[in-house]
Parts: sequence; C-alpha cells; structure tokens
Amino acid sequence: MNQNKNIFNSPAKINLGLRILNKRVDGYHNLDTIFCELEFGDEIQFIESDNFELTAEGIKVPTDESNLIHNVYKILQSKIKGNFPQYKIHLIKQIPIGAGLGGGSSNAGITIKALNQLWGLNLSMKEMYLTAMKLGADVPFFINGGVQHATGIGEILTPINSEFIKDKKIVLICPNFSISTIWAYKNVNKFLNVKKDITKFSPLETPVKWQLFENDFEKVVKSTYPEIEEIIQTLKNGNALFAGLSGSGSTVYGIYDQTIDLNKIRKQFSGTYRTFETNIKI
Repeated sequence: MNQNKNIFNSPAKINLGLRILNKRVDGYHNLDTIFCELEFGDEIQFIESDNFELTAEGIKVPTDESNLIHNVYKILQSKIKGNFPQYKIHLIKQIPIGAGLGGGSSNAGITIKALNQLWGLNLSMKEMYLTAMKLGADVPFFINGGVQHATGIGEILTPINSEFIKDKKIVLICPNFSISTIWAYKNVNKFLNVKKDITKFSPLETPVKWQLFENDFEKVVKSTYPEIEEIIQTLKNGNALFAGLSGSGSTVYGIYDQTIDLNKIRKQFSGTYRTFETNIKI
C-alpha cells in the first residue's frame, strides 16, 4: 500500500507586519503584509482508492464539504478527461485552528499542487493561482510559498529576498483560544478613519529595523485578550528580535538569532500554551 501513498507537506505561515489600509466597497479590506512560509505544518497523504474520501487525525477539523480540500477536489476533478485514479486524502493536522497561521488555506493550496501533479493536469502556476483565488485570499500564497510581499486583499504577491530572515529561528506560542477573523476585522474598522502617519515596513536588509513591522490587529486584540500582550512582552524579554501577532491571531511568534536557546523560552509557557520551534522555509 505504501507505494500508492503520496505525502505532501502543508506549511503554516506567519505575517511579518500587517497594515489594514482601508475597507473596500466589496466588504473586503486592502492590506499590506509580508507572508513567510514556515517549515512547521501539516501533512497531507494521498492514497489511491476507489472513491474520494477525506479523513483527518490530530487537531480536530471537519472532514465534510466545509473543508476546502473538498472544494479543491471537486474543482480539479472537473478538469479531467478520461479515466483517472481517485484518492483517499488523509490530513494529519498540527496547525492550530483560528490561529492566524493559514492552516486551512495551506491545505487548499497544497492540495491544488498535489492533484495537479498526481492527475497530470499540467496546470500552469497562473492557472493554479486562479483556482486558489476561488477559495480564499490567503490560498494563492501557498502556490509559491517562500517569503512574499502581499497587497490587495492578500492576493497580489511579490516574492522578496529572504536573506534577512533565513538564518533566524522562530518560536510559535499558540494560546488555548482562537480569534475570529470576522470579529477582528469588524473591530479594527473603528481605527481606519483615524488620520495617522504611515511608516513603511523596514527595508529588508541588514540591519533590519524590526520594530517597524507593526500589526494593526494588535490594537483590538490586546484589549480583549490581554494574554496576547503578556506573551509578546515575555518573548521580547527573552531577547526576541521581534515578537508579534500573526494575522488576526491568536498565535504570537518570536524571531530569534541562532544563538538563543528556544527551549528556555518555550519552558516559560509550558503547561499553559502549545509552543513550536521552527524556521522560515526558504
């Protein structure tokens, strides 16, 4: 059976800085952020089968039609002509839900790439990107991954030089609560009409001015979830180059030089929050 099992990694991402520029007439928001793909993530197994089926283990997630993997399978299946193998897809879920790490979007993006390969669809990067766009604003990022500057609603992507972060270590602190993205956007709207000076993100060259990577969601999240501020300060006190919220949360991450022992950092949260040590996937 192993020879018919194809395994794909489905990485998490963090947002290095996130600016909410304005609310659009379509209800979405224009933003400015840097997506960074992580080595930490889920595993998706594709096993030849008589019929499609989605199963999962690890963190509990729905396996019905509400899971984006179902949508991807249906969309790409419609592009096939002639006979083709069906797949049972088994998801080993490690990326926390509602954590700002893009887990569901990653699963969708990686499934597009996997089925394109397994079914020999020969979709171009642009065609895979357009398919990803149908599923969510974050999904296109996972077609190319790496480190990319994102604007628009997150779908306008420009790869950027990752030298500034490739030798850094990342610690993820995942609280035992999730934060609704809808709630976060609703509450951040009250700040959008306030006139403010917008500083640009730090130039991505040495020395990086890490303090310029602000996340606008922190304003509203910290007031409702004071634990977020406590985690950020603990990471900063542990010599983090930068510590902040990923997306609308609830994950907080710290960026560290290679010389820092992350085990000592993680022990401070032991028994309270889930923690992970990882690197940027270059």
